[in-house]
Amino acid sequence: MYKDTGFQGYEPNGVRTFHPCKKPKGKELSPAQQEQNSLISSIRIVIEHIIAGIKRCRIVKDLFRNTKEHYDDLVMEIACALHNFRVHCRQS
Repeated sequence: MYKDTGFQGYEPNGVRTFHPCKKPKGKELSPAQQEQNSLISSIRIVIEHIIAGIKRCRIVKDLFRNTKEHYDDLVMEIACALHNFRVHCRQS
């Protein structure tokens, strides 16, 4: 799991996590740490763009008021399918 500093301390069982290294006060990061941060950042930016593409459907980012069971999961599945369809049509 690639996470940002907002999820620092979140370590689920059985999952290997990667997060960027913070710069120590008054010091600099080593070149290896900078390279690792750059790699994590390049992976996370792709994920962030996908999430933003899914959130184009306002029903996903607004408060969902439907109280029927499993509708929230269905809405997310449809939003993901629409995003995948948009990406597929753009590549063709």
